[in-house]
Amino acid sequence: MVRYALRSLGRPDSPLYLRPLPDPAFVRWLWRFWRSSTPAAFRRGYAAIAELNRGTFDLFDGLREAGVATTLTRPGMVHAFLSPEQARHHLAIQREMADGRYPMPDDVTTGAAAHLLDDALSPRVRAAYLVEGEGVVDPEAFARGLGEALAAAGVKVHENAEVTGFRSSGGQVTALSTDQGEIPCSAVVIAAGMRSPHLLRGLGHRLPLQAGKGYSFSVELDPAPRHTLYFGERRAVASPIGGTTRIGGTMELSGNNGRLDWRRIVAVALASRHYLGRWFDDPDDLVSVIRDPWVGGRPFLPDGLPVIDRLPGYDNAFAATGHGMLGVTLGPATGHRLAEYILTGRRPETLAPFSFDRLRR
Repeated sequence: MVRYALRSLGRPDSPLYLRPLPDPAFVRWLWRFWRSSTPAAFRRGYAAIAELNRGTFDLFDGLREAGVATTLTRPGMVHAFLSPEQARHHLAIQREMADGRYPMPDDVTTGAAAHLLDDALSPRVRAAYLVEGEGVVDPEAFARGLGEALAAAGVKVHENAEVTGFRSSGGQVTALSTDQGEIPCSAVVIAAGMRSPHLLRGLGHRLPLQAGKGYSFSVELDPAPRHTLYFGERRAVASPIGGTTRIGGTMELSGNNGRLDWRRIVAVALASRHYLGRWFDDPDDLVSVIRDPWVGGRPFLPDGLPVIDRLPGYDNAFAATGHGMLGVTLGPATGHRLAEYILTGRRPETLAPFSFDRLRR
């Protein structure tokens, strides 16, 4: 991965785009990221995430039964490759990592039959395999449905209220200061993605969070994918969301900003043509062909794991951030375990790998 990152330096068309910045915090983050990139650390982190994630589908079912429009469907994911060797390599790794937690196919489908796993795949796809049961949600609709269900249950949601600070006394946060006035509280959870470090500084804590920027857009394809499609060599994904196809990918480390680099949109679109066929002719056509181009800064800590813990020095202040690309996936599990922590005062064993103290070490 380190060699892969070095080859990606300064290449806006690469799935991983690393643009060095003259920022000491960014350099320190990269150094800690490199120190965390060992096989042993990866396996520990993977096992911790898998354990936290174990009950995710049950939690989504519980949200739906409580009246939340989760939008969750489980069409499965087709992993598509241009070469059988790459497909078998990735399948072997995924089978090892799955470790029996979910069913995996025994082998890959190769040759002309590979693209038949999903009608949207191009004949250029020469190997593929299907992981059944993989889920997909429409994140915007899910968040909207969650807000509506909370409001219907009597929860007060303060919209467009920017938090500017906290009032605390004796290790207790007693109120949030906002641009609309104070909001008294008996407990506070900071789960603000890339805005979390700024808020945590108000409570005397620093969090080494960097944005791993991802890009996506919607397009009408004919035929449209029936499954989520993962494009193996190019590390991009196409998902059936909201009656259209959402194509996304890339990991851009270029600082904590929301700038949309159109070259990255073009790179994702060009990468997808290897697997979906020539759904556009010229990059200049993309302006009129795609909808809703988006860029978002996925919050990453240098060891790749989130922090889900009580803040040192406080009895009733907690952090839940740094979930990277798994925010929607791990949101229900994080909320479930953190609520248990807040209500009982005892940290669930599942949350031990996501402690705040590990970042100090």
